Amino acid sequence: MKLPYEWQIGWRYTRAGKRTTGNGFISFIALMSMTGIALGVAALIIVLSVMNGFQKEVRDRMLSVLAHVEVFAPNGGLTDWRQTAHEALRNPAVLAAAPYVEAQGLLTRQGAMRGVVLRGVEPSLEQQVSGLGAEMRAGRLADLKPGDFGIVLGAQLSQQLGVEVGDKLILLVPQGSLTPLGMLPRFKQFTVAGIFESGHYEFDSALALINIADAQTLFSLAGPTGVRLRIQDMQRAPEIALELTRSLSGNLYIRDWTRQNQTWFAAVQIEKRMMFIILTLIIAVATFNLVSSLVMTVTNKQADIAILRTLGAQPASIMKIFMVQGMTIGLFGTLLGVALGCLIAVNIPTIVPFIEHILGIRFLPPSIYFISELPSDLKLLDVAKIGAISCLLSVLATLYPSWQAARVQPAEALRYE
Repeated sequence: MKLPYEWQIGWRYTRAGKRTTGNGFISFIALMSMTGIALGVAALIIVLSVMNGFQKEVRDRMLSVLAHVEVFAPNGGLTDWRQTAHEALRNPAVLAAAPYVEAQGLLTRQGAMRGVVLRGVEPSLEQQVSGLGAEMRAGRLADLKPGDFGIVLGAQLSQQLGVEVGDKLILLVPQGSLTPLGMLPRFKQFTVAGIFESGHYEFDSALALINIADAQTLFSLAGPTGVRLRIQDMQRAPEIALELTRSLSGNLYIRDWTRQNQTWFAAVQIEKRMMFIILTLIIAVATFNLVSSLVMTVTNKQADIAILRTLGAQPASIMKIFMVQGMTIGLFGTLLGVALGCLIAVNIPTIVPFIEHILGIRFLPPSIYFISELPSDLKLLDVAKIGAISCLLSVLATLYPSWQAARVQPAEALRYE
């Protein structure tokens, strides 16, 4: 199929030879424009992939402790939790349910004191709704037996209190006991039954687990605080929570995991948007080079433009020639950047350790960061957005030079030829 002459001439100008110094210099500028676009696109893909990787890693570590959805009563006690769990499990998206008690307390041992969030759990059911069972560094969740008053601590919390499995400590709770001396805090001795390490500092330093029966006895509760649910697709948690508000009976509050950490996720999204805008400016700078190369091409090809006009070419056709040239440079630069960015983003777990080995440094020392490897999560939607923006900027960059080419007057251009 024979292409229109505008396309043929535009492509010929893109690969202009070096018969003259001017053509060679213009080709060099065009090559630099293409390289700049490619580097900008690649950098944007790599940075967003790494940010997505960090977000996914932190989210997965948070969800090893948090439930996807929580159902609880406004008065703090869910007396018939089995009925609530049964109604929730009717939803095909809900995989498991487990009761829990949540309260606050103060742990103390040999002068060290730490405030903690206490969570009473049923060990056999808890492992179905969270990944804490796989995060145990010592002991097991199953060791939390009713009446034994065992406690499982986060790794950071155990270090702060200086305890290991088998050690004793005292738990003080806000609910007081009335004595002849007045109201005194209630306290109970617990034995450390296990230590978990989720990799999330907030939980490892402030969360303690006890058996749900011990929690109800300690806090004088008639039932659990609520029910924790695990669903098939955690990304659908807000949608499933909305469905449960319509299907569950009783006056209940329902909260999904995105609401529990709304501030953190909002901050991450803002950071990603700002990084996207900042790195898009790199592509914009490269398109400015494209504008300059096209302007120089138009200046250099004024005689050719005049001849085409005298042969009957319309201004729109002249404009199309230089738009084809600019869009070709932008498209090739975008495709090269997408290929390079995707290749590096997919292989970051291999490339980063190699660079660390060559330079003899660690970008994320395990002693400082809980995530010791640089994660990457390449998303096709991000790649598509970046590619579309790069192509759009390239098209916009061609408008002014092409319009200038269309305004060239044949008589003026040929006067001194």
